[in-house]
Amino acid sequence: MQGQNTWSYHPYRPFLTDVGDIYICRVAPGKNNIRFAWLGEDVTYSVYYRKRHDSDFTLWGETCAHFCELDGLCTDTDYEFFVASGQKKSRVRLARCAETVGTVVNYLHPDDQAYAFSGRYLCSPSLVRHPDGFLLASMDLFAGDHPQNLTLIFRSDDDGQSWHYLSELMPCFWGKLFIHKGELFMLAVSTEYGDLLIGKSTDGGKTFSAPVCLLRGSNGKNGNSGVHKNPQNLIYHNGRLYGTLEWGTWHNQVYGHAAMVMSCDENDDLLRPESWHFTEPVPFDHFVPELQNLPKNAMTIEGTPVISPDGKLLDVMRFGKFHTALVYEVDTANPDAPLRFSRLMPFPANYSKFMIKRDERTGYHYTVATRIYSQELPSARNLLSLMRSRDLHAWEVVTDLIDYRDRDSALFGFQYADFEIEGEDIIFLCRTATGGARSYHDTNYSTFHRIKSFRELSK
Repeated sequence: MQGQNTWSYHPYRPFLTDVGDIYICRVAPGKNNIRFAWLGEDVTYSVYYRKRHDSDFTLWGETCAHFCELDGLCTDTDYEFFVASGQKKSRVRLARCAETVGTVVNYLHPDDQAYAFSGRYLCSPSLVRHPDGFLLASMDLFAGDHPQNLTLIFRSDDDGQSWHYLSELMPCFWGKLFIHKGELFMLAVSTEYGDLLIGKSTDGGKTFSAPVCLLRGSNGKNGNSGVHKNPQNLIYHNGRLYGTLEWGTWHNQVYGHAAMVMSCDENDDLLRPESWHFTEPVPFDHFVPELQNLPKNAMTIEGTPVISPDGKLLDVMRFGKFHTALVYEVDTANPDAPLRFSRLMPFPANYSKFMIKRDERTGYHYTVATRIYSQELPSARNLLSLMRSRDLHAWEVVTDLIDYRDRDSALFGFQYADFEIEGEDIIFLCRTATGGARSYHDTNYSTFHRIKSFRELSK
């Protein structure tokens, strides 16, 4: 057995772990059907299924394809299924037929143990348009007290109407796919609060080079601080490439998470650690009187980099004060200088990760974010809205995109949207909890959405 010098797998198979002889690589249930795909050879496959906990499996049929769609199923019902060929057999997988939203990129039943070596829920949606025209979507596998170190990558060749499995990255968590000078990169951490990693793919995401460590972290246990980040924009400003991150952990009772920015010259080699500069982490402080009642470890995470209307580079952060985002300013003259507190920004979507992007055509800043609609339910994530701002101060709701306010906010969630402005439309990938999710937070879907003619909606 030889050592490996790559980051990508097809698929990743942990030692002494039953992942099946045949690997089911994608599951996408609908209201009355379950579509799934697997990796294999050009042989005949037998597909079996049953309602969960029934005594016997039923033979659906045989196929030479590498996918199957079970239809005519009962809604709001769990099913088990597997694929066999000769002596080879896949794991038994689980899916629930239920209504969903958008286009399903991938699904994981909360009781399905297929990825339990990393996690049990789908998180960290990342979306990018490759220069060759296709779309790539990634998501990681998370769960409390799990390693949280596997990321799955899918591809669409028809602008998001359908998706297929491409590859997996290990270790990779909280990752963001991005394009720099026509090349595809992944920026991630090795695990929660782990090392900050970057790698590159030259074949459209099928394979990635061995990751390069840019910053050492920890594992976040026992209050040990490390790298915290999210699938967030990387933006260019005055010849440099900037990204946001934090240093800390939820268990750190002193300062929680301290804000940072990373940057490099846009012409430098992104795979050389020496190319990158990191600002000194800045713990939250009571910068203004209205913050005096907040604890020192108040939530300051998942900052989004934004260029203000007056040309300043800002880090706008998810923050633990109702309807308020915390804004830092980046010292662009000194890549090592700590961030400076700028102001508080009224923002009705600050209790979960958000992304802000400027529409170059109109000058408005847009976000696709989980809007807070009730002071009694500040953590509810069952309303996803498109909002815009002219001045990065006053925000207006353009339209509500997914409105499940009539559903149980403990079980439904639409969050962490990673979006792109493309011509007349906005496309986004969403961390989605619906149709039998364990909770609004522990999501079972990764879904793709398109907002057509988004500028017209504001009229």
